[in-house]
Amino acid sequence: MDFLPPLMRGVKITLLVMIYSTIVAFLMSFIAGLGRLSKYRVIRFATVVYVEVFRGTSLLVQLFWIYFALPMLIDVRVSAITASVLALGLNYGAYGSEVVRSSILAVPRGQTEATIALNMTPGQRMRLVILPQAFVRMLPSFGNLLIELLKGTSLVSFITVMDLTYQGMILRSYSNYHTTEIFIMLLITYFVIAYALTLIVRWFEKRAAAGRS
Repeated sequence: MDFLPPLMRGVKITLLVMIYSTIVAFLMSFIAGLGRLSKYRVIRFATVVYVEVFRGTSLLVQLFWIYFALPMLIDVRVSAITASVLALGLNYGAYGSEVVRSSILAVPRGQTEATIALNMTPGQRMRLVILPQAFVRMLPSFGNLLIELLKGTSLVSFITVMDLTYQGMILRSYSNYHTTEIFIMLLITYFVIAYALTLIVRWFEKRAAAGRS
């Protein structure tokens, strides 16, 4: 039995979900991370609620809730892939927000004081001085979160997304005698994708460090 074609179809779906989820997570990381540092109490409270809810509950439950429960509440149907992207993006965005917040706070206070002395606006200070320095500190943690997000995509098979894990389970159901081979192929495929992501993140880290020096 040829396992490769269905597994490659699963890889395409896995990568698609991962890429879109990464975009959502990246945006939410900065929105919530900056929101935690806002001078407005309402914004800080809203971002704290978001972060604690998504960090404090199971990703699998969030997938089920967005795909099955949310449409019943607001009468709006979402596709399984859309639900997967939202759940993964919001979940890992909550973790990423702490990376953003802590990295910004790690920038030496003297940098902020210097920008104030130069009469920069708060927006200019954040955009031109603080964020570029903080972003270098964020990259290693963002790289780890990206690998975790990739592994989290395996859960989307529970809501019928035909990703790599789903294809592997289908193959296993049709060929009980090749279970070991199928799981070895799944293991190797996830490892190859994760290692490629690690190399990409390391390349960005080197470029960011070189630009900073």
